[in-house]
Amino acid sequence: MSHTMTDGTRAGAVDASPAEPSKRRWLILAIIGIAQLMVVLDATIVNIALPSAQADLGFSDGNRQWIVTAYSLAFASLLLLGGRIADLFGRKPAFLIGVTGFAAASMLGGASTSFGMLVTARALQGVFGALLAPAALSLLNTTFTDAKERAKAFSVYGAIAGAGGAVGLLLGGVLTDALDWRWTLFVNLIFAIVAFIGGWVLLTNHRDAANSKLDLPGTLLVSSGLFSVVYGFSNAETHDWSSAATWGFLAAGGILLAAFAWWQTRAEHPLLPMRVLLDRNRAASFITVLITGAGMFGVFLFLTYYLQLNLGFSPTKTGVAFLPMMAALMVMAQVSTTILVPRIGPKAIIPAGFGIAAVGMAWLTGIGIGSSFSTAVLPQLLLIGAGIGMVMPPAMSLATSGIAPADAGVASATVNTMQQVGGSIGTALLNTLAASAATSYLSGKDATDKLVQAQSTIESYTTAFWWSAGFFVAGAVIAFLLYRRGKLERADNGADAAPVVHM
Repeated sequence: MSHTMTDGTRAGAVDASPAEPSKRRWLILAIIGIAQLMVVLDATIVNIALPSAQADLGFSDGNRQWIVTAYSLAFASLLLLGGRIADLFGRKPAFLIGVTGFAAASMLGGASTSFGMLVTARALQGVFGALLAPAALSLLNTTFTDAKERAKAFSVYGAIAGAGGAVGLLLGGVLTDALDWRWTLFVNLIFAIVAFIGGWVLLTNHRDAANSKLDLPGTLLVSSGLFSVVYGFSNAETHDWSSAATWGFLAAGGILLAAFAWWQTRAEHPLLPMRVLLDRNRAASFITVLITGAGMFGVFLFLTYYLQLNLGFSPTKTGVAFLPMMAALMVMAQVSTTILVPRIGPKAIIPAGFGIAAVGMAWLTGIGIGSSFSTAVLPQLLLIGAGIGMVMPPAMSLATSGIAPADAGVASATVNTMQQVGGSIGTALLNTLAASAATSYLSGKDATDKLVQAQSTIESYTTAFWWSAGFFVAGAVIAFLLYRRGKLERADNGADAAPVVHM
């Protein structure tokens, strides 16, 4: 039966009666959503706890960034490998191993007694996350083959991917305030137990690419290339763009990824077949996810600083402040994915979403030292959330639209990679631009004056918001130019759309 993988209906049929998928598929969506939330929120949940962890374990400010970077480096560089492993060896074992490994790494991190132990645990979280995320997304793709049900499933999944960072901030704040920083890691065990039991009971295994082999040269090229790119941007964030490590790793990453692209056109069993990349709507969706990942950090990162350092919010109150944005995102995720895009098409809806998010970002630059959250932040967050809800879930669904089941895992991994690299680019660029803006404002002024210092931070935040708005405007233009006109045409083979991402 594994030789009939060209038939798209094979992926979602599992060896069961027709009634069985109808009973199970929404439970499977819940399990996939829990696993995805665990991976996505871990990109931000530890951030709020970093000061407490630093005080407890006694590491320096310079080393603090590695708690975040270790996760993103391992996750980004191994995603394509993780996606292909799921295709080759089966999505159910990849999912279960990913969940188990992620939980074990989280427990190790929560029990850390040294900086080295915590960094190792975070890197291991990234390794197992790179296996889990593509497996979860490709499972979503092969479980939901009906167009309308796919749209609903992706609206849920896309909302999790878009709002997961804010959930991480909220949960991280609550756990740090109420318990201890270690619980920002221990909490993953709860998610993992539910996901593992659900996955073990509900999932069936498919090896849609069982006749292929792992592309080892391609794996080495793309893993080292992505590692170099993410490390280069991370180094720029903590050091300088003129640093030899920054431009050296970025240049090496570019060369390695170019070599990878060349090799994929010649490999007998390519890690990332060119057919995955060459569809016009799919390419537009990959770029859309990358730009959204870059721009969203302007909200989560710098608005978190503003709320805590300038408005005096506690970690928990900061997390609660993002809830309206999450609500707007989830509502628009449902509307855009199930109603607007199917009726109008992505060429109008996704650029419009980018435009709305850009307006919200530009409006957010009006913040000041004594601004009120209800007037200077809340309306803007609602706009940004609605805009991202019109962009992220549809783009994630379209990114693997029409993909063959044998390529579902690696296509899902590609979008996860784009989001992760976009986040790395956005974090590095916005941090650098914000720091430059603060330095420029302080030039010629009394830097010891607290009011001057506070205003310099405002300048840094608003500069980041303006640039994020610029990212979204660029996204609107690119999406409008690249997406095809008109409504979407569904494939007849049951592989009409697929999963993707991460935050």
